[in-house]
Amino acid sequence: MLLADVVTASAAVGATRARTAKSATVAALLRAAGLDEIGPVTAWLSGSTTQGKLGAGWRTLSAVAATPAGEPSLTVTGVQAALDELAGVSGTGSTARRSALLAALLGAATADEQTFLLRLLGGELRHGALEGVVLDAVAAAAEAPAAVVRRAFFLSGVLADVAVVALTGGAPALEGVRLQVGRPLRPMLASPADTLADALGDGDVVVEQKMDGARIQVHKHGEEVRVWTRTLKEVTSRVPELVEIVRSLPARTLVLDGETLALTDDGRPRPFQETAARFGADTHALLLQPFFFDCLHVDGADLVDEPLTTRREVLARVAPDHRMPGVLRPSPEQAEEFAAASLAAGHEGVVVKALGSAYAAGRRGKWWQKVKPVHTLDLVVIGAEWGYGRRTGSLSNIHLGARDPDGGEPVMVGKTFKGMTDELLAWQTATFPELVREDRGSTVLLRPELVVEIELDGVQRSPRYPGGVALRFARVLRYRPDKEPADADTIDAVRALLAGRGGDDPALAAG
Repeated sequence: MLLADVVTASAAVGATRARTAKSATVAALLRAAGLDEIGPVTAWLSGSTTQGKLGAGWRTLSAVAATPAGEPSLTVTGVQAALDELAGVSGTGSTARRSALLAALLGAATADEQTFLLRLLGGELRHGALEGVVLDAVAAAAEAPAAVVRRAFFLSGVLADVAVVALTGGAPALEGVRLQVGRPLRPMLASPADTLADALGDGDVVVEQKMDGARIQVHKHGEEVRVWTRTLKEVTSRVPELVEIVRSLPARTLVLDGETLALTDDGRPRPFQETAARFGADTHALLLQPFFFDCLHVDGADLVDEPLTTRREVLARVAPDHRMPGVLRPSPEQAEEFAAASLAAGHEGVVVKALGSAYAAGRRGKWWQKVKPVHTLDLVVIGAEWGYGRRTGSLSNIHLGARDPDGGEPVMVGKTFKGMTDELLAWQTATFPELVREDRGSTVLLRPELVVEIELDGVQRSPRYPGGVALRFARVLRYRPDKEPADADTIDAVRALLAGRGGDDPALAAG
């Protein structure tokens, strides 16, 4: 298969907003792919590579000059081999070697192929075929139930691998995909609830603290312990204190889900940024504490399909001193008291979980609901404006985008310069130039790579922005280095805040 075939499919996907049409285009390409082409094609059309990080940043990519080829000749397997070689470059002279490899690859590509490769390698390939669309396409190409494909993906964590299994073995092979100790699975996520009373439902729930920490997934196999973040980035070497705690737990094989954070001397949570910074630091002066809330595997037994009551019982047995605080089947009054105590202790709120629910890896639903005292959204930073007055010389007013569920560009929903400390302004001013995709003088447009948590009073209808809604009184709470743009809230989630929020009042200015 030629790379040109993939580029043509990518263009077709980007030219339509119809999800079924996108999926059909990708499915047709996967059916035509050879065994060693399925994985790369799947990864590329979902906007990633099978190699992960290639060490080629935007500056390196933009500095490569190569005259486009007149006719397409690059094959999928040839490009995959070139990317394998690029991923293996390290040590002295690695920058020059990467540039030479990129120049050779791009020099063999046509103009359209060059554009595709540069966008792919630069993390800019947002043509509307994100994971959900590609998963549907894999199911169609393999003639397998979509639910079976999605479950295999959530348990394995690697979309390209699932595509290979699906197209070579069909539904029976997909059903054979199991949780594997040492291979992270997609975390189950919580949906926001309007009120605690709404989340409590029939009362067959547990209400747990929602800590201002970082999500972790830990795997133990004998003496070996590995730790991943919510984005499945391994951080084992960064958190030796967590490794030692998990290694001491009474189980030979174990998979736990939870949060970790740094505490003050009086037991209150330190700022999230201090916890997050530990994942990128070589020093371990600030100790992290684990708080586990789920057990997904123990000593050869997978528990993801067991009800939460069973998983909590196992967790109490294997990690009794490191469980997330919670109250089981509380009355409404007890739940309110627990939520108030959680806030008073410096935490974000509570999470309400249905005790009869299985672990729905990678999914957001009503089984887990988070309750906070304010509205917050995780949005993508897509631009910034140079400040004036005391902020002259700083990149200040940031442009905020919600995720397009169909895989397109983030949808702008507002701007804000509120909630920024001097330290944050300095960080933005130093960091944003590395992400610039277009400089318009007073404003710079950024590659959508940073996720920021925004507090807001609600939303209102607005013709000013393409999504038809605008944030009200938005302010920055914190950046979320533990999240990727694919984890950001969707434009649908933003629009959902219109209901019952006075969002039609035109007198209320967008934040």
